Order: sequence, then structure tokens, then C-alpha cells
Amino acid sequence: MSNKAIIQTDDAPAAIGTYSQAVKVNNTVYLSGQIPLDPKTMTLVSDDIGTQIHQVFKNLTAVCHAADGDLSDIVKLNIFLTDLGHFPVVNEIMSQYFQEPYPARAAIGVRALPKGSQVEMDGIVVI
Repeated sequence: MSNKAIIQTDDAPAAIGTYSQAVKVNNTVYLSGQIPLDPKTMTLVSDDIGTQIHQVFKNLTAVCHAADGDLSDIVKLNIFLTDLGHFPVVNEIMSQYFQEPYPARAAIGVRALPKGSQVEMDGIVVI
């Protein structure tokens, strides 16, 4: 029998649709996609891709903390970019938040993201 819990924190942007910030089942947490919204204003933090990537990692960190975990507990990270030319920036900034062993990862180019964001990330956490 699974133990399912909805994870919610005011330290990350509120869901802007019919979803939860994360769902925890036993010791696995499924993180919904985070875009670079300021949790207080619910607006994009900047048009700068570096600033957007940092905000996404801050938002993911807040949700991980709400689930009693941390970014280091992410085992699978999915990154969605509207411009795959920003991939080197993602790698550089990601190295500031993660240490080896790194999570499994996918980087996917997409045409558009919610609210005009240039980046979105979701993932799976094991606590």
C-alpha cells in the first residue's frame, strides 16, 4: 500500500493549473515543472536566461525542502529550453547546485513555455 502526500510550499510559485507542486509516494517525490516565477509576485524574475535558471533551481529547492529533501536527492532531472543554445549556461549554473554523482538528466528543446519562460525543469526525488 502506498503512502501518497501532496507537497505544497509558499516558498515556491503556486500551481497555475490543475496540478500540485509535487506528490510524494512512499520515499519518492515527483516534482512538477517549475518555471522562473518569483513565488511572491508570480511574475517572471527576468528576461535573462541565467537569472531564470537560478530561479528555477531556487523553486525546485523550496519544493524539495517541503518534502523533507534537497536538490541532492534528485535522481532524474528534465530540463526544457526554448533555445538549446542556452545548454552551456544550464551546465555552468547546474554545477553550482549539484555535485557528483549527478542526477540522470534530459534536456529538451521546446517551442514555448508557460508565461513566456525560457526554461522549465521537473524531476524525481528519492528521499
